[in-house]
Amino acid sequence: MSVSRRSLLAAGGIAFTGALGALFAGAGAAVPAAARGYGYGPLVADPAGLLDLPAGFTYRVLSRAGDPLRSGEGTVPANCDGMAAFGAGGHRVRLVRNHENRTTAALRVPPVDGLTYDPHALGGCTVLDLGPTGRVTAERVALAGTAVNCAGGRTPWNTWLSCEETEDRAGGPAGYTKDHGYVFEVDPADPRRSGAVPLTAMGRFAHEAVAVDPYLGVVYETEDAFIKPFGLFYRFLPERPLGGLGSLRAGGSLEALRVPGVPDLSVVTEPGTEFPVEWVPVPDPSAAETPIRLQDFGPGGITHAQKLEGCYWGDGGVHFVSSYARSREGAAADHYGQVWFHDPRSGRLRLDVVYGPATDVRLPGDSPDNICLAPDGGLMVCEDGGGDQYVFGVTRAGEVYPMARNADDIGKPGAPEWGEFAGVTFSPDGRTMYVNAYAPGTTFAVTGPWL
Repeated sequence: MSVSRRSLLAAGGIAFTGALGALFAGAGAAVPAAARGYGYGPLVADPAGLLDLPAGFTYRVLSRAGDPLRSGEGTVPANCDGMAAFGAGGHRVRLVRNHENRTTAALRVPPVDGLTYDPHALGGCTVLDLGPTGRVTAERVALAGTAVNCAGGRTPWNTWLSCEETEDRAGGPAGYTKDHGYVFEVDPADPRRSGAVPLTAMGRFAHEAVAVDPYLGVVYETEDAFIKPFGLFYRFLPERPLGGLGSLRAGGSLEALRVPGVPDLSVVTEPGTEFPVEWVPVPDPSAAETPIRLQDFGPGGITHAQKLEGCYWGDGGVHFVSSYARSREGAAADHYGQVWFHDPRSGRLRLDVVYGPATDVRLPGDSPDNICLAPDGGLMVCEDGGGDQYVFGVTRAGEVYPMARNADDIGKPGAPEWGEFAGVTFSPDGRTMYVNAYAPGTTFAVTGPWL
């Protein structure tokens, strides 16, 4: 998909001021259909105060942090983040869900024998089994003892790659007994087949998300670093591409993206701009002495970007997100979010979308995070900015529309606050959207007249 219209979300003001801003004119505001022309219509306030959706759409709460796990292994962990949906036969679905737990998490992923990497780490994954009617039939731990499991990505052989967004080492202030900052493979059908084995050759850094080329088996990885020096965009070339469960343990080579003459992607402001790219071998993927983004990549350096987050494969290439760039934090320029597309066949990188600036933090349109393909071939984007939190869509024609708003106020009196959305994904048949409210940790299933 290419949504490279300058008028879409470019930094000229139409994004969510002017015409498109009418879509989001205040929490719960209704917009006449004639003013829309696309999307599913205005959001309707949820009487239960959980999730606002367009008319005709309904939701079901599948799981909520603090409730008992159906497996009896403990309670549903907090901080629900990245997620993917897998077909399980007979209209059944399995959801694999990350839990981005740090050392202070009140609801950890319960440690389970054979599935725990480091008992002192509180993050990991859980799996929800959904029956033909969409109701939860089972819920269990799939990976434990990992740290800050943010996003990840699915593989062509139907496993989940869970990413640790941390670089903490064993014996450090976090109190871990093993090094962290790795990717772990999870088999949603039988987690004990995958165990809790770090894929060390894929690098040790603050991973966010991954996407796998289903034709060549190359794995693309984003690094979420918001403090300068910012993160890199990587590709991992497996020794056994497309080899199935466990094949990534065989190792491979890790490379980082270089755009010649562009040390910071934030300086690119015009959607449609393209560059040829180079891939540079990472000197030390283990980051034994020096974090990868600080290592010496030789003449020409390397290309950084602030807050590299969502990543997915589609349209013959890989899409990835920079959530924002702030010059006051060291970025070369400011933006409210970029969506990039890399075409491996041409070896080129293209800027597809620039977000903002939004003039009101209660309006959606800043800090895109998790992304996925929508049933209409466009995007669904989880927002992680200030004020109200939305899932919003971008059509193939480049039009933006609201899909969901988190109505669950977790703030204090006089200071409302809403948790970010994460893990947006669709059932294999495209009839159900699954999404997490990060806090309080809630997993929703949304059904309705999808295109």
